[in-house]
Amino acid sequence: PVTINHHHSSSSFIYYCSDPPKVSSDNLELGFTELLKMEMNPTEEENENLNEVRNRESQQCCAWCQKVHTTVSNWMLPEDMRSRYLERATCFPPPIFIISISLAELAIFIYYAVWKPQKQWITLDTGVLESPFIYRPDKRQEAWRFVSYMLVHAGVQHIIGNLVMQLILGIPLELVHKGHRVGLVYLAGVIAGSLASSIFDPMLQLVGASGGGYALMGGYFMNALVNFRQMVPLFGVFRLAFILIIVGTDMGFALYRRFLVGGDGLRVSFVAHIAGGLAGMTIGYVVFSCYNQKLLKDPRFWASILAYVSCVVFAIIFNIFLSPAT
Repeated sequence: PVTINHHHSSSSFIYYCSDPPKVSSDNLELGFTELLKMEMNPTEEENENLNEVRNRESQQCCAWCQKVHTTVSNWMLPEDMRSRYLERATCFPPPIFIISISLAELAIFIYYAVWKPQKQWITLDTGVLESPFIYRPDKRQEAWRFVSYMLVHAGVQHIIGNLVMQLILGIPLELVHKGHRVGLVYLAGVIAGSLASSIFDPMLQLVGASGGGYALMGGYFMNALVNFRQMVPLFGVFRLAFILIIVGTDMGFALYRRFLVGGDGLRVSFVAHIAGGLAGMTIGYVVFSCYNQKLLKDPRFWASILAYVSCVVFAIIFNIFLSPAT
């Protein structure tokens, strides 16, 4: 018996013969050519089956995306904006900014943790202290350090806390408001954190992305507070309680490590946390509340930007002429 499996039509033909048939090379080449044409030109019935499978997969994907977007809209938007969001919500592009910045922070943390053997899961050692990313008062003339300090962290607990907070909050925010708006708020918090720390805690070195995370949380908190009546009561109460618990716990830890840990203990800049939160409660609130309108046409946006730029200019002047770290 000779079995020939034809995968295109999903059928098998079995021929019984005493001797294998003699096939010339020309006939063999012709047979393969015809088979190739059949594969390249499926029948109408097969096209319909293929389209049906694709439509089913597309509907499953759309149903999954719809569930995700419905949940996100319930948590991130007041009731009068949810239907508009669901009408134009898509799975693409994914939340690229917050995932990319989180991967960059994780990669740099792993680099310093592997490059320099650490003790007690702390990476704030020679490698990080000499890093071109960390903010150091004696090197503040290297202006990029006011932003790049967000890429380095003081230990496993530090980076896990920041990544969890910014991913849990940042991914839904970016699904709703897109990466350029979330990036604006995040970086505003990072810069506000380093500049405020250089003024109110001028001798302290700075690492970590807490300023950016607090900016996202500040903007989200203000929107949840202002639109509290338009949200499902349980959602509103739970959201506000969740934010207050996270902020209270983190700020309590920061104050403890800043003032109560003596000697060479790791000191935490609570000023950067506060400044990042304030940036989020101003710029972040305006950005996240302008879902149905263009941001550049909102006078509140320009008022918040003007106030932010004024603070930045003051901080720059202070660091150049008045800082005790000079």
